[in-house]
Amino acid sequence: MAIQLEFIDFIVPRSVIEEKYPGGWVQCLKDHKNLIGGRVWYDEHLFRDGAMNPMDIEALVNEWQSLGFNTHKEDKDGMPIEWLDVCVCESLMNGPTLACAWLDVDLDTRTASLKGSNPDNSL
Repeated sequence: MAIQLEFIDFIVPRSVIEEKYPGGWVQCLKDHKNLIGGRVWYDEHLFRDGAMNPMDIEALVNEWQSLGFNTHKEDKDGMPIEWLDVCVCESLMNGPTLACAWLDVDLDTRTASLKGSNPDNSL
């Protein structure tokens, strides 16, 4: 299944959440319980949070980085060049804001899926 994209999306593979989020997937769901169905949704592979402005997305990236997620890779000058454990995507623009090896984005349908998964499968 694919997740719907909207405004600025913050996406994390569920497998990475299970591995790195304190308490794993179950705790992540508990921590986001009040946001699910609002700005947070997920499928069998991906978790999506989001915002309507860059400052709020930056806050999400920083929050998840503080939880132990490797958010991005930098070049020799310290400039971000690739998303690692998370990905920020702007579906109204060109998709991921940096290279993201594990995410497939369909800008026509404004959906995203885990690379290698079948986005047409339902839960």
